[in-house]
Amino acid sequence: MSKSLKRVRAALAAADIAAEVVELQAGTKTAEAAANAVGCGIDQIAKSIIFATDDGAGVVLFVTAGGRQVDPGLAGNLAGQTLAKADAALIRARTGFAIGGVSPVGHIHPTPSFIDKRLLDFDLVYAAAGTPHHLFAIDPRLLPGLTGGVVGEFTEI
Repeated sequence: MSKSLKRVRAALAAADIAAEVVELQAGTKTAEAAANAVGCGIDQIAKSIIFATDDGAGVVLFVTAGGRQVDPGLAGNLAGQTLAKADAALIRARTGFAIGGVSPVGHIHPTPSFIDKRLLDFDLVYAAAGTPHHLFAIDPRLLPGLTGGVVGEFTEI
């Protein structure tokens, strides 16, 4: 089991959340592929989108419904700072995850987080579990408490 997957499982266990982790042979490179693999709607995929902070040293996490795109301006307003695209090295250094497997939980450094209000329309969503081949199912109403995230609107509709 990868270290990243172990961190996600440990974070869920520490929060006393018994989330089912699903392993997908085909991977989850897109929200559409992940939705097809687990048999849910695309918006039930909770994508973890990472932006770099304006000083370039930190990151901010936006967990959004799979069919939506984060609007950088709205996201920056919500975060209270200008945000920029984060590169793979910064994402891995701050979260401990590679692109394609960034989980909303189990980051190696505290990460300010925001949760897309759209996710709360569902009873169950699937989020990356630390690798491009693993997802975990969770009640989306648990995400704000689990991540310390603020629910808001920051997507292009």
